[in-house]
Amino acid sequence: MQLTVSGKQVELSDALRVHVSDHLDVITNKYFDHALQANVTFSKARSFFTCDINVHAGRGVTVRGEGEAGDARAAFDDAAEHIAKRLRRYRRRVNDHARDIAPPVKQEPGKQYILRDEDIEIEPAKVMNGHAAEPDALHATIIAESDTLIETLTVRDAVMRLDLAFQQVMMFRNEKNNQLNVIYRRPDGHIGWIDPVS
Repeated sequence: MQLTVSGKQVELSDALRVHVSDHLDVITNKYFDHALQANVTFSKARSFFTCDINVHAGRGVTVRGEGEAGDARAAFDDAAEHIAKRLRRYRRRVNDHARDIAPPVKQEPGKQYILRDEDIEIEPAKVMNGHAAEPDALHATIIAESDTLIETLTVRDAVMRLDLAFQQVMMFRNEKNNQLNVIYRRPDGHIGWIDPVS
């Protein structure tokens, strides 16, 4: 497994790097035949440390955990426990998915954008009778852009991936009807599902 351990304005000791490597090996070997890549990032916010772990285990399975504590080692242990808890919840399905020798899940390319959190302006020349004349009249500042893949999944697998990656929203193509669907985490903790009517 390719492991990257980095710190944002934090000095990392060799002992911490060894602890991270050993602990992640135990977790990934328990649930996957082999994990491809793991990124661990430490940072300090006021008086506590934060740790963000992202493990890419192949075939679109990404597991994410976050932790915070008074020291970097405890923050990592907290994040690692979040990952282990998610993997325990989906243990059988993750093992089956990772070991499945069937062809890879169908994917299609897409773009993911991050927009600056600001008021959206409407170009004055395109306003008629108080309404925007065209959809392209909306403007927002794009601060990040990345390629992404939209996978063909069952709703059950999409919910599992949303939970494992600790994401708020996920778009996928529904295996049952071949339509683009969206699942998202609601403020009450439940999962919402948007399935367009054909």
